[in-house]
Amino acid sequence: MSESDTGGTSTQEDPEGELELLGWFHNGLSRHATEALLLSNGKDGSYLLRKSHEGPNCYALSVRAKDSVKHFQVTRSGTTYTFGFNEFRSIKEFVSHFANEPLLGSETGTLILLKCPYPREVEEPSIYESVHVHTVMHSGRTENDLVANADSLGTKEGYLIKQGAIIKNWKTRWFTLNRNELKYFKDKMCAEPIRTLDLMECTGIQFDYSQEKVNCFCLVFPERTFYLCGKTGVEADEWIKILRWKLSQIEKSR
Repeated sequence: MSESDTGGTSTQEDPEGELELLGWFHNGLSRHATEALLLSNGKDGSYLLRKSHEGPNCYALSVRAKDSVKHFQVTRSGTTYTFGFNEFRSIKEFVSHFANEPLLGSETGTLILLKCPYPREVEEPSIYESVHVHTVMHSGRTENDLVANADSLGTKEGYLIKQGAIIKNWKTRWFTLNRNELKYFKDKMCAEPIRTLDLMECTGIQFDYSQEKVNCFCLVFPERTFYLCGKTGVEADEWIKILRWKLSQIEKSR
């Protein structure tokens, strides 16, 4: 890319600079990493634009379609973008297309719906590296409508020891945290949860020192307080931090 006479790089001469301003352009993301990202954190219809290994002016639009990820080629010539049989004279036209024509035909002839651009930057809880976070977004009629309509979502799973409601014995259960739901199962292999707790109804999370066990914390709900224990203090602290962060996001959305 050439520099302008003033020593800078103009928008017309720097199309990739334009793409960097696009919130769902992931410059350095590989095909493999894209598939892992969309399958683990995205949903059906999540899509993003990334660089392609086909050439310096080649890009790929990657879309999650149910349980797989489809990749579509986008090429650039100057400020013109070619996508399938469509040619767009500017990045503005290109983005407008995805806001208004959210359908793609795959190689199998089926239609894939583009629902939510997957953002390059999301609000992450600064807790620990294993937290997977994503933001749900929606497509609108203009580029300005491509805004977040849901909180950033953290996920976590693992075994915790839970106290029974009536008989105050302790049993190990498999817990999963996704969106605003905390579910617990008899064990990791069970498909159906014993119970689903809606964190929208949770009023507090804190360490608890009233039990005979160590590394305990409690989740306070209007109808019941749930007592849980981690195997280690670090593990209990991780659960408390991610759950408190989740409650803070719920509070922001109210």
